[in-house]
Amino acid sequence: MNHTDTVRNPGAEERLGAACLLSMTGGFLDIYTYLYRGKVFANAVTGNMVLFGFNLANLEWFSAAKYLLAICSYALGVFTAEAIHRSLPRARRIGWHQSVLILETLCLAPIVLIPFGEFDFAVNSLISFVCALQVQTFRRVHGQPFASTMCTGNLRSGTEALFRHFSGKDQAELKKFLHYFLVIGCFIAGAAFGAVLLRRFGHTVFLLAPVSLAAVFFMVTTKRQLAGIRGSIRKISRTVRGK
Repeated sequence: MNHTDTVRNPGAEERLGAACLLSMTGGFLDIYTYLYRGKVFANAVTGNMVLFGFNLANLEWFSAAKYLLAICSYALGVFTAEAIHRSLPRARRIGWHQSVLILETLCLAPIVLIPFGEFDFAVNSLISFVCALQVQTFRRVHGQPFASTMCTGNLRSGTEALFRHFSGKDQAELKKFLHYFLVIGCFIAGAAFGAVLLRRFGHTVFLLAPVSLAAVFFMVTTKRQLAGIRGSIRKISRTVRGK
């Protein structure tokens, strides 16, 4: 599937509801790493590059290496997402978007078991990997480019659409503006509610992140694909019982 096909034929992965839930998860992951994993934002790589350079300047080699690991993890996430995309044709029962969501969920679920402090750099790198997977895979909502783990581009695109609406009275541009700012609102809500829940109920609330991704999986998977998945599970179950 190429870029043009995605724009002209938006699929289930471009639903606004899925984009909003992914953005809430992105905001939640950012507030989690800030509150529990060393006051850092692991969703975007720019800050890690700045801190990597800062630690190099101060000859803090170990600290620099931690930020370099996060940078490399983000790059690996993009590479992995594209590798999955290339290896899975659209005819497969589980496609690119579903496969990435499964991988994200499997990566995030064990984080709740990793103790604080000494291994925070590993957790932040793993979350950077997951966020790169997500932002590389889910790039459009209703045919418009967006990001679910950072909001700078969303804010630019939404404000640009608002200007175009006022200058040309274009209702389509107003719709774009509303979509972008809804996604931004969901990102902020994920951070806000995440902060409240984490402070009140503790670290185990992190499990909401993989649960949310599992929910997105069902939102972007068609009934036909789900039927095929159930058929495969039944087939595997019969094979196991036969042995």
